Amino acid sequence: MLVFRTRLKAALTGLARTCAVALVGTGIVLSATAGKASANEKYAAFVVDANNGKVLFNRFGDDLRYPASLTKMMTLYLMFEALETGRAKLSTPMKVSAYASSRPPTKLGVRAGGTLTVEEAIYGLITRSANDASMVIAEYLGGTETRFAEMMTSKARGLGMSRTTFRNPHGLPNAGQQTTARDMATLGIALREHFPQYYKYFSTRSFNFRGQTINGHNRLLGRIEGVDGIKTGFISASGFNIVTSAQRQGQRLVVAVFGGSTWVERDRHAAALLDDGFAKLGIEPRIDLSAMRPEGAEIKGSGGTSSGPV
Repeated sequence: MLVFRTRLKAALTGLARTCAVALVGTGIVLSATAGKASANEKYAAFVVDANNGKVLFNRFGDDLRYPASLTKMMTLYLMFEALETGRAKLSTPMKVSAYASSRPPTKLGVRAGGTLTVEEAIYGLITRSANDASMVIAEYLGGTETRFAEMMTSKARGLGMSRTTFRNPHGLPNAGQQTTARDMATLGIALREHFPQYYKYFSTRSFNFRGQTINGHNRLLGRIEGVDGIKTGFISASGFNIVTSAQRQGQRLVVAVFGGSTWVERDRHAAALLDDGFAKLGIEPRIDLSAMRPEGAEIKGSGGTSSGPV
């Protein structure tokens, strides 16, 4: 009887894992059959064990994709680096140029001629995915958008992101700005490992900006066990993207998903990938897709990142 129960438990655990990875939206599929996922040419997904670098899932993870606002992960990396070296402080005021102020939504709405502190910019990128704040950082650290993009690409190469090229600091459409799911997962790991004192910002769900409460776009935070960041993104050319990191029972995974047709679909797929990855490490699946029920209509910004829940 004991042997039977043990085998039954093992069978049910396997079934739970199978169900967990099957519960995904249309267009994005977690399946052994690559043909289903290839029907969506924007799709890519990559799962890595952040403790040892072992790849747990890879579907088109080395194919070129548009990063959208995942770009801001590198903008923040360079900002954190400046804080680490003393080039800037969290309280440092950065000038807002007319060009930065004029960037399309989503944005903080800072006016040309004013200033934005480093910490305000960090919060603005992480919660609102603010394109104007991204440009303020780029001009402060690089002088020009072009020079900062060169710095971003050079840093990417140094981190082993061999297929990533940046053209701007925010992710607004640019045909030359491309990356891969593997490269973005690599960046996600580097942010936590290299800047643990600043990585906490990625778990921010809202912040007060000059009297206005700004809510974040990452709806996995507080809903999926162990998730503590990192970044979401959307442009039409990329679909809905996310890089997310989670820790359970001392194990940490980083997941990158590109090409969701909705933010709900993207989040459900990322959650399923997390559960599947942890299951491979012997941690029971705890997926609850109801946690990503829509809470309102999606609002897509004009040609850029979404001003809604991306």
